[in-house]
Amino acid sequence: MMASITSELLFFLPFILLALLTFYSTTAAKCHGAHRWHYRTKKKRPNLPPGSSGWPFVGETFGYLRPHLATSVGRFMEEHVSRYGKIYRSSLFGERTVVSADAGLNRYILQNEGRLFECSYPRSIGGILGKWSMLVLVGDAHREMRAISLNFLSSVRLRAVLLPEVERHTLLVLRSWPPSGDGPFSAQHEAKKFTFNLMAKNIMSMDPGEEETERLRLEYITFMKGVVSAPLNFPGTAYWKALKSRASILGVIERKMDDRLEKMSKENSSVEEDDLLGWALKQSNLSKEQILDLLLSLLFAGHETSSMALALAIFFLEGCPKAVQELREEHLEIARRQRLRGASKLSWEDYKEMVFTQCVINETLRLGNVVRFLHRKVIRDVHYNGYDIPKGWKILPVLAAVHLDSSLYEDPNQFNPWRWKERGPDMKGNVRCPHVCSIS
Repeated sequence: MMASITSELLFFLPFILLALLTFYSTTAAKCHGAHRWHYRTKKKRPNLPPGSSGWPFVGETFGYLRPHLATSVGRFMEEHVSRYGKIYRSSLFGERTVVSADAGLNRYILQNEGRLFECSYPRSIGGILGKWSMLVLVGDAHREMRAISLNFLSSVRLRAVLLPEVERHTLLVLRSWPPSGDGPFSAQHEAKKFTFNLMAKNIMSMDPGEEETERLRLEYITFMKGVVSAPLNFPGTAYWKALKSRASILGVIERKMDDRLEKMSKENSSVEEDDLLGWALKQSNLSKEQILDLLLSLLFAGHETSSMALALAIFFLEGCPKAVQELREEHLEIARRQRLRGASKLSWEDYKEMVFTQCVINETLRLGNVVRFLHRKVIRDVHYNGYDIPKGWKILPVLAAVHLDSSLYEDPNQFNPWRWKERGPDMKGNVRCPHVCSIS
């Protein structure tokens, strides 16, 4: 019997050895392949910028958004740039993020808008501004909306319509102040009122001082408080109140739109009001929802940036009497030339002669940092300055960090409009954003 078992084992031995050899070969191949895959993966592992992720879920968002002076980058940025450099990684707004305080990378991001990067604001912004807002849209949809606003704000319209409107609204504000000029006033409040009235006039032909215009302005104040608040949609929160104000504002715009459509169907198109609403209805194929979101986003963007810049200019000039004196001399000279040619209103040529005024504007925007940073998303793997930035990551170009960089600007924390006379047109520290330049 033992001999029989032995003979059977000897018969199956070649097959057992073959199975063992096959198993060994397969296992070894897999292990070798896994080793090679691990080696290749390790070799191709992206060289991410240095940094940390912070706390689970919230990351470092609260530290990044901690309030600080407009003329500084804040402790968070200072500490992170000091520790990691001008390009570092973090976890912000619930996403893996690269933060850039580097002028070259910031310019690279904006120059490659739509190719390597796209606008990507938090979902709460889209919820309150609307899914068709220019600050939320990307690609062809954004280009279409932007083209409408740019075509409306043509150079001809800027010279013939917008410049006289700016002068008219400025005089209305100045004449509303007490004649003596001794009483205090809020520069921010006056700047917000001025810019809102100007935007409402050019967007929907709403005149300042009218009851409907004032009601809309008050609703807009509530709306703005919610835009910059935490997106907590509970009764009583600023965000919840802002959503209600949004509905009220859109109701006003929709009534204006319906009235305009009715007029256009009954009257000759040449009698239409010369505003953005009429332009969008006549020159585009946008739906009602798209037009509503477009007008709301332009009202938001144009009003907030301009009013903040005006208030900051007054603040900075108050501490720089020399600049005030040079501004006064420049404008008195323009007024003198106006009288000589018998003109009573500002012309485009007068505007172009405001050289030092433009320097004050440039310095106000640099030091005041009206737009501190931008939300962008990486849509293709990017390699920059030795770092790999993977597709799908968020990237935040921090404009304020560039504007306050001592390697680009001498005494960057000082208000010095004369620096722009020396820099001329080559402003290597300046970056421009295609998502907002057509709005503000």
